Amino acid sequence: MTRVLLVLAVFAFFALCVYGMYHGWKRRQAKQADLPAFPAKPDTLGAPKLATTGVYIGTTNAGNWQDRIQVGDIGHRAEATLSLVPEGIAIDRTGATPIFIPADSIRDARTDRGLAGKVMFSEEGLLVVQWENQGHLFDTGFRGDDKDVYDEWVAALSQNPVNTEGKA
Repeated sequence: MTRVLLVLAVFAFFALCVYGMYHGWKRRQAKQADLPAFPAKPDTLGAPKLATTGVYIGTTNAGNWQDRIQVGDIGHRAEATLSLVPEGIAIDRTGATPIFIPADSIRDARTDRGLAGKVMFSEEGLLVVQWENQGHLFDTGFRGDDKDVYDEWVAALSQNPVNTEGKA
């Protein structure tokens, strides 16, 4: 009888944890409902200047590396291809909707150790792009399969005309 009660107690605790996570996810979605809609990916894009494969880590409110955006499927991690095209940055995610960051909205690019609850051992484990959408700043993180290309990405994104006008 003691064993049955112990199993029921463990099951109840597990169910309570799952309920808490679900409730927190829904509460965060409701809190973020007033965020501006993410830009749609254009039907046609120019030839990629840079491209790399890896994992889309997530998007957060800029400056708060753990405040993951949960609206729609933006918060879902997924294998992805990151492409720098003349129109901006295209993130084609496997099993999720693509994400597009227009070139004129890019404010900064850097390497970082963590974003959206994902922490890397090295200081340069993630490529993070800060961008603005209707006055709201976001950080979008990507963990590339080849981290040696991060410097090339940061340099290319730093040449963005918006960044040179002092709007960073």
